[in-house]
Amino acid sequence: MTEDSVRFCCELMAEQVEHECEHHPDRFTCPDALVYYSAKFDEYGLIIHDGSSSVSRIRFCPWCGAKLPPSQRAAWFAALESRGIDLWKDEVPPEFETDAWRRSVMPSNGNR
Repeated sequence: MTEDSVRFCCELMAEQVEHECEHHPDRFTCPDALVYYSAKFDEYGLIIHDGSSSVSRIRFCPWCGAKLPPSQRAAWFAALESRGIDLWKDEVPPEFETDAWRRSVMPSNGNR
């Protein structure tokens, strides 16, 4: 995730998304990591600590109640398709693994 592109609704959300544990290098194995943020899709989710990398997407902040930004998942697939990239055959360009693709194809609204 590119840190300067993400603004959080509250301090508690920021702490959760940016949480790093010295005992658990993988967020999904750390019992203190509660929220996952996908820069690629601009999605937030609660980590399901079931031994895998399961996440339940959330649309509102669990701490302050603010509405979180809409998912950009459909736009991600549309942007790849518009470039003629077939996910079954082609390699996904590196900028599509972060939020860089959104900055190049979506106008800034001053919030994200």
